[in-house]
Amino acid sequence: MTDFYNEIAQSWSPIPRLARGVAGLLVVLGVSLGGCSDGPDPTATSADGSSSSGSADGSGPTGMATDGGSTAVDGSSDGTPDTTTGEAPTPVWGWADLHNHPFAEAAHGGGWVHGEHAGPMEQALASCDGGLPGDHARVRSDLGVLFEQCEGDASVDLGTLADTIPVLNVLLLLGGTPASELIGRIEGSEGDTGLHLERTEGPPSFEGWPRWDTIAHQQTWEGWIEQSWQDGLRLTVFSAVSNGWLCRALPEANLDRPQCDEMDDVQVQLQMAHDFVAAHDWAEIALSAAHARQIASEGRLAIVLSVEVSQLFGEDDWEPQLDALYDQGVRTLQLVHQLDNRFGGAAPHNAIFHVAQFTANCHVDTDCGITTADLTLGFDVDAQCRNVQGLTAEGEALLDAMIDRTMLIDIAHMSEASVQGVLDRVSQRDWYPIYASHGHLREILMPQQQAQEKTSPAWVIEGIRQTGGMFGLRTGAEQISSYSASGVDNSCHGSVRSFAQHYAYATQGLKVDVALATDFNGFIQQTRPRFGPHGACSAGFPAEATCQAHAQQGPTGTDLDELGLAHQGLIGPLLDDLQAVGAELGPMEGSAEAFIRMWERAEGPRDATPLPTDDLELGGIEPLAPADEREAEYPSVCGTTFCPGILETGESCRFDDECISGQCSSGPCGIPNGSCQ
Repeated sequence: MTDFYNEIAQSWSPIPRLARGVAGLLVVLGVSLGGCSDGPDPTATSADGSSSSGSADGSGPTGMATDGGSTAVDGSSDGTPDTTTGEAPTPVWGWADLHNHPFAEAAHGGGWVHGEHAGPMEQALASCDGGLPGDHARVRSDLGVLFEQCEGDASVDLGTLADTIPVLNVLLLLGGTPASELIGRIEGSEGDTGLHLERTEGPPSFEGWPRWDTIAHQQTWEGWIEQSWQDGLRLTVFSAVSNGWLCRALPEANLDRPQCDEMDDVQVQLQMAHDFVAAHDWAEIALSAAHARQIASEGRLAIVLSVEVSQLFGEDDWEPQLDALYDQGVRTLQLVHQLDNRFGGAAPHNAIFHVAQFTANCHVDTDCGITTADLTLGFDVDAQCRNVQGLTAEGEALLDAMIDRTMLIDIAHMSEASVQGVLDRVSQRDWYPIYASHGHLREILMPQQQAQEKTSPAWVIEGIRQTGGMFGLRTGAEQISSYSASGVDNSCHGSVRSFAQHYAYATQGLKVDVALATDFNGFIQQTRPRFGPHGACSAGFPAEATCQAHAQQGPTGTDLDELGLAHQGLIGPLLDDLQAVGAELGPMEGSAEAFIRMWERAEGPRDATPLPTDDLELGGIEPLAPADEREAEYPSVCGTTFCPGILETGESCRFDDECISGQCSSGPCGIPNGSCQ
């Protein structure tokens, strides 16, 4: 019946988000005319976009099961027919976001993200000071203190290493503003770290932040979370996050918790999560699959709590801490994040974290080079640049403990050796489901990204499918090769058109259940815009971006057009745009149901055999030529490539051939700029 309701809703295509809302309402009515929440109308909007709802008593944590059990609801939690009706549960309508950090103002000791997740917009999202000393998004000038262990290691010559490794040179010798700028800049981005005096103003003007390239300003204010729920979000994984190394790299004056204990930050964020649901009766923390199904079927938002830190549980006994997290409502977590720890090896990807790993062990590996062409800092890699550290004995014990508690296992950030260890372990537990909360599919990426171990190859996806798991697709800003079956022209690199290729390859080629993985506030850039002056289509090179942006059609009429996926309230418009450019939204609109079914499988019983995966289709990828090869096909004047023949009379220009008229009043080599005649 859900497909029938969706077909009705799709006939309302002039207003896609309203159509999806109608579909969701019909599904809810199909469950039970009396089963809806007493909470606010999911389609109602408050005047300022903020939440107008509140809890009955304004109390603290809600929905927690202190005895380790889950909230009792009607029906089975394993996906079998409800014994009271003899019927299978009605599928949940709506989409899921498997990885989000709404309380990250408390991450990294509280010294990185500017802005609050709750409160009136003018207060929670007030202007920042642009990274001047004393606020945020700025690392300390004396980063040498992080390298004290290696300074005392006779086998390491830090000076020589700094001379040959640019990222180490910036961090070790310069620090401060240069290091902060390094962290926040990628192609097509203006960056919002270090000194960003031109990007201090947030909402409502959005003159500075948030934008698609925001990594240091709030992206998940409560009004935006509510908007995403109104637009169809029915299940989300809220992950408490922190990184102790980054915390120690920040000026102590910026920190709320200068002890830089990751698990302390986790506790603060979990309390924020319980305070959030106490203040918003359209959301509830889900404690079991049946509970999540009940919440989502009522048209409310099911929140699943997770943890993502590098030094999980610190050095103390982990099992009592796992029980404590469970009692606080945590039902999933990652064993590793960015760095190797006591439970397993991490997948190295960003050179900043190579340095972080190096400061912990002072290891320099010459078997393969990922930090430079010749060497790797911190990680012990093999000849293929893969981390040799897999799942440890403690990691195996932690997996077993999670399975015993029917907690969901998130393999994001794991080394390939660790992933294989997890697959071996869960196969012995009747193919217990695993999932990747956020990631990229290796085969459809550009060669430089394919080389990164953090990307997921087809064999990992096959393993996920064998367990009945799913994959969270990162809403990233990168170039993606074209996928012939996508039905979407791959003509705006880094935008929703690139994401459409990724999405189609996942659902039509690898045939894995997918959901969004926004990773807001997670130190990562988001989907680029298709229009406007803020890096539209800019994942390649400037001339290509100019040509591609000029050719785009069909703006959404929302901030997504020029800001990209700047904040959580723009996920609805992102899905609208994804559909408008030709993608099929069915799998995404069923992603909340897919997550709940995965959870039901975890709660068992399961067959002791893997699910079939003989339908994978790895073909259909049309590799995108490298940017330098594409750029060579563009005209050039004075060594600068440009997009020819697109500028109207009166528009600013550098070269004659940029103008439709063929005449520009600029000086030699475009200095100074002129205007088209």
